[in-house]
Amino acid sequence: MSIPVKLIVGLGNPGSDYANTRHNAGFWLVDQVAGDLRASFSSEKAFSGQVASARFESGQVWLAKPQTYMNRSGVCVGALARFYKLVPENVLVLHDELDLMPGQVKIKQGGGHAGHNGLRDIQSVLGSPGFWRMRIGIGHPRTLGLAQQVADFVLHPPRRDELAAIDSAIDRCRAVIPWMLTGDFARATAQLHRDNPA
Repeated sequence: MSIPVKLIVGLGNPGSDYANTRHNAGFWLVDQVAGDLRASFSSEKAFSGQVASARFESGQVWLAKPQTYMNRSGVCVGALARFYKLVPENVLVLHDELDLMPGQVKIKQGGGHAGHNGLRDIQSVLGSPGFWRMRIGIGHPRTLGLAQQVADFVLHPPRRDELAAIDSAIDRCRAVIPWMLTGDFARATAQLHRDNPA
């Protein structure tokens, strides 16, 4: 068993203008996980985000939605990690992923940020890339046959078929979160990756 996840952070942009956009897939998933854990979010100025806490068999778990906009996501994550004395390996970040098609999900620990501004800022603030990531596929405009620029694409809602695939992926993510909270990453990864659509 590895070090269990203690902090689950969903990435997105705050406000109703962004709520349904692809870049907010991390918010969508963390909202569902909070429901599964019977936790409710409240605004916490000290942490620059919306924060919820829950009891799990492995102990206390915190969930967060940074309210600083994507490129400053590390402000919230860093504040929570310092306050609760968490190491990067305790942190799971849920985020949208251009390199995976809608419906696909991957778990990984460490690595680069692949140009994702939220990941870049978290890595900078934590001083380590060693946190966990749950990468929720949203597709890339090129692979989806769209002429949009990436920056425009991520700030628009997914098309209906893409949304159905993303929702299905989110349900599969929710099913393996309990294993990540107990540190059984091998089991979580094996199940999630096995169920990925081709």
